Amino acid sequence: MNIAIVGTGYVGLVSGACFAEMGAHVTCIDIDREKIENLKKGKIPIYEPGLDELVKRNVAAGRLHFSVSLAETIDDVEAVFCAVGTPPDKDGNADLSAVIAVARDFARSITDFSILVIKSTVPVGTSAKVRKVIEEEMKERDVDIPFEMASNPEFLKEGAAIKDFMSPDRVVIGVDGEKAKNVMQRLYRPFLLNNFRVIFMDITSAEMTKYAANAMLATRISFINDIANLCELTGANVNMVRKAIGADARIGSKFLYPGCGYGGSCFPKDIRALINTGLEHGYRMRVIEAVEEVNEDQKHILYRKLKKHLGSLSEKKIAIWGLAFKPETDDMRLAPSLTLINDIKKENASVKVFDPVAMDEAKKLLGDSVEYARDIYDCVTDADALVLVTEWKQFRLPAWKTVKKLMSGTLVVDGRNIFDKAELDSLGLCCSQIGS
Repeated sequence: MNIAIVGTGYVGLVSGACFAEMGAHVTCIDIDREKIENLKKGKIPIYEPGLDELVKRNVAAGRLHFSVSLAETIDDVEAVFCAVGTPPDKDGNADLSAVIAVARDFARSITDFSILVIKSTVPVGTSAKVRKVIEEEMKERDVDIPFEMASNPEFLKEGAAIKDFMSPDRVVIGVDGEKAKNVMQRLYRPFLLNNFRVIFMDITSAEMTKYAANAMLATRISFINDIANLCELTGANVNMVRKAIGADARIGSKFLYPGCGYGGSCFPKDIRALINTGLEHGYRMRVIEAVEEVNEDQKHILYRKLKKHLGSLSEKKIAIWGLAFKPETDDMRLAPSLTLINDIKKENASVKVFDPVAMDEAKKLLGDSVEYARDIYDCVTDADALVLVTEWKQFRLPAWKTVKKLMSGTLVVDGRNIFDKAELDSLGLCCSQIGS
């Protein structure tokens, strides 16, 4: 089966490589010629565990190809996937300009029946707008070529995207015709051997499902952070509380981990887009508005803890472990680390940072406003306080005696509750955690 995927970002490249791994012939398309040339040479533009090997293997096998032209590819494929970015605009709405551009290119290129599958995260109702754009373009061409549409939202976790794609909990597909349904069934049939479900529905419901899923996960994060903050005020221990409530089968333990807020390219953008969709229809998403409000405030929690223990931060040296918004990625979009660094720098303190993967990305975003460490121990040398922001595995078991010897202060702010507080206290380090 031959397919094309427009957009070689996180979603497009992972999807293309995984479909190719299952035997499909995939052409990944992007208007960025330099990126395409680099991909042909095996240079991967994003960090995702296992993706490098997957791409190279399928390129070598002749199943994965790269191009800058949809028109040159479209006659040989059964479906075109739109996987371009939809970043937030200045008002927090999803910027659909790239999606609309793909729709116009699709309409100008097709010569026979084809299917356009929207894999980009788009607000509810976008596919209807895309259909209208395609029909308008065909009218300009003075042609009436049949086509169908589908919505196939992605649910990939950065850092575990390949596993999520190859063995997902479910695949959601919205269709507006039987031909689209049949093509999507054939494409995903090899994955059914792993016993997961393909859930077919109408396109509008598929679009809503993506936002509803992310909103629920974000809600759980903000909920447990709200509970953690109250635990800290009352003397309760949120780690005990979350384990007890998570043991309830109706609740479960996933995404009930207190911390310093969520970031990344998905949750913040999708929460804001869902709120705006509600407003467009005259409805306030009151729970989701609160989720966003709690999260934005939670991003300042580590700064407030530094202030509580150190008072003025002027002339203080603060070490930060972890910059990416989560482990196993170099993605720093809306990361809590950026909020923390901004708060600290306002007080004329110096900041030294270390992240196993995101240092290059940090240099693009932070420039020379911070100092970049060689490793975790170089990071804490002469520091008045250490702040753990991202829970990378290599941060879990440091040599604390070495850390204490290198630091000039004793404060350790654990923004993800991964350290043994009793152990640190016994060594003379003051460990401050979230909600305990």
